[in-house]
Amino acid sequence: MRIIKKIVLAFLAVIVLSLAGGYFYFDKNFSPPKNYLTVKGNVDNVSIKWISDGGNPYSALLLPIQIQGIEKTFYMQLDFGSPVTVFYKNSLESFGGFFLKQIQFDTKDENVSLDFKIENLNISSKNFQLLNYGKKVDFENPDSVDIIGTIGTDLLEKRTVFLDFKNNTVSFTENEIGSRFQKFEFKKRKLLFTAKVDKQTLKLLYDSGTSGYELIVNEEEWQKYRIKNSKIKTEKGNSWGNVLKVISAPANTKMKFGNSELKISEITYIEGISKMQVFLMKRSGMQGMIGNKIFLNHKLIIDCKNERFKVE
Repeated sequence: MRIIKKIVLAFLAVIVLSLAGGYFYFDKNFSPPKNYLTVKGNVDNVSIKWISDGGNPYSALLLPIQIQGIEKTFYMQLDFGSPVTVFYKNSLESFGGFFLKQIQFDTKDENVSLDFKIENLNISSKNFQLLNYGKKVDFENPDSVDIIGTIGTDLLEKRTVFLDFKNNTVSFTENEIGSRFQKFEFKKRKLLFTAKVDKQTLKLLYDSGTSGYELIVNEEEWQKYRIKNSKIKTEKGNSWGNVLKVISAPANTKMKFGNSELKISEITYIEGISKMQVFLMKRSGMQGMIGNKIFLNHKLIIDCKNERFKVE
């Protein structure tokens, strides 16, 4: 019996060590890098540009940006699902050799050094990550909408963000922002809001990259909230080149953030998410995702430094 007992204890010890090792592995490998942004100034009421895809008019939220020394307006997607601000390699390489002073590539580490601004808000780094993505920039057309990168939540560590979906503007500021806020979790630069849907309290990831969707849940919850026998809509989603199947149906319920009540008219679930993504979502306690669409006709203030937010 002692031998059996020792074997069982040794087996349990291996399991515990494996779990602990797995925890530290994932904690290390899925933690965002150090915030490398240098940010100066504030900006108020920058106009949002929405782009549509497949009939969805809110598929992405774009902000106009200027790169120092280049007389052309570019665009970057505001994506709170990304913990870092990145630039698209294919887009920047299409600039050719005309702007070597403004854009300095580090081909060894896949980084780029540049300065850009959103009106009076100046953002710079010598270590912007490059993503092997993007399209050729159209320099011949001054009105072309050229998306050259993604602004992530690293900027939110530097500034409080006001998203005014009533007037379609965004502000980034260091100024005082008032009172009557709710707490939220800001883990690994991910925004985790607590909301009540019907009588159920859910922890929801706010990912502005899934812009055109109100509430994304698993298939079981989707079946519960959708209007039975209603028309189902199927789309292809794009997560930086990874194609996903996005399935939506009409809903008629409400989501509450404190005293603010928002209507849910559509519920969504996604097929094609990797097992690793599912694991990480469960590990974080996340029970769903919300995009920008749920906040249309509302104002949202997010203060990551103090982990508080407000919906008006």
